[in-house]
Amino acid sequence: MPGGAYDVTVVGAGVVGSAIARELARLPLRIALLDARDDVGDGTSKANTAILHTGFDAVPGSLEARLVREGHGMLSAYAAECGIPVEPLGALLVAWDEEQRAALPRLADKAVGNGHPGTRILSAEETRAREPELGPGVLGALDVPGEAVICPWTTTLAYATQAVRTGVDLHLDCRVEKVDFDELHVLRTSRGTLRTRHLVNAAGLYADEVDRLLGHTDFTVTPRRGQLIVFDSLARSLVRHILLPVPGALGKGVLVTPTVHGKVMLGPTAEDLDDKTATGSTTEGIASLRERGRRILPALLEEEVTAVYAGLRAATEHDDYAIRAHPAQRYVTVGGIRSTGLSASMAIAAHVVELLADGGLPTSGARDLEPVRMPNLGEAFPRPYRDAALIAADPEYGRIVCHCERVTRGEVRDALAGTIPPGSPAGLRRRTRAGAGRCQGFHCGAAVRALFEEGRR
Repeated sequence: MPGGAYDVTVVGAGVVGSAIARELARLPLRIALLDARDDVGDGTSKANTAILHTGFDAVPGSLEARLVREGHGMLSAYAAECGIPVEPLGALLVAWDEEQRAALPRLADKAVGNGHPGTRILSAEETRAREPELGPGVLGALDVPGEAVICPWTTTLAYATQAVRTGVDLHLDCRVEKVDFDELHVLRTSRGTLRTRHLVNAAGLYADEVDRLLGHTDFTVTPRRGQLIVFDSLARSLVRHILLPVPGALGKGVLVTPTVHGKVMLGPTAEDLDDKTATGSTTEGIASLRERGRRILPALLEEEVTAVYAGLRAATEHDDYAIRAHPAQRYVTVGGIRSTGLSASMAIAAHVVELLADGGLPTSGARDLEPVRMPNLGEAFPRPYRDAALIAADPEYGRIVCHCERVTRGEVRDALAGTIPPGSPAGLRRRTRAGAGRCQGFHCGAAVRALFEEGRR
């Protein structure tokens, strides 16, 4: 580890930790970003449902409601600037029984309380006109404009890339094992000792464990597993909006949503577990999703499945984000950030910097960051294999290596030479989509692995 002390160290390089590091990079300070994994965004952030939420259904007056509302606008603008693919499809909150239909006016009122007055209740006929493939029994819906789908992989990478290019030190494969505090925080990590004046805990599923290293027991993370099914691109024409259920006690429930990568996603489940590594899918979970999906969009179940995966959300015993400042320790905890963390990430980052300033962090001399432009992974936007001028200038962009996802050798080369190169073929997949298609790398896996190994030499 480098000698000397950092001004601020952020533990956790998921979407929230990377956003915080990027925000701190504006300041003329020495900043570090740590993660126990070999890549940024390799935990909960990689398995997000990839929706850019407006916050219409958050608890009014909560910190989450404010930060999601603010973050939605901030991330929308940032995505346009950086080339992060976003599709503003809008959402329909679909009612399938009388109890759910009766809840729609209350949800519309909640949306107004959250600063989102544009919702409108639709009749069954209007709902079916909007979504002809919905299953039988639809009683109505709440139309929620402004909801969008986004690429979560590119978002995290953009934040971290901009931070690193501005001077933030990124330490991967760096697990925090012990923290001592006197004049400085002394972090004992799997890569050595690191010293820092201010500390931010954005460790996601492990935020409560890092919190306890600092002597705090404000919350406990209970991993909530969400299993999902991804259907092939041929299913994309079946759905026009994000189809949301009326929310229950464990979250937003099972939804059907298009993805910016041109596919359709069904899920997630909501299973509270004890194991923070239990990211495997189960027969029961997938069967449950298929049963619910058959009611929502029957034709979807006839389509090819591209992938099945599961993510763990950092649920706590609290209904709100567990963002806590401890000024005497110059320490901020960012815990309990559930699936809305992607949408709120930039607003969370700004909030955390304010809390650090209250704890004595100097914030004068802030500067604008040099913009970054990310490779496009979205189907609704130009991709290299279709860009004749780009291919003429560099033929590698015309040589497809992954035919399912139409990923070219030029894109793989660029990812391997990036500011934050992938630490594994899975990281390369999140940067290019190589191996993420229908065959899941059966045909291109060996070629992609060879390019990955060659790029690491």
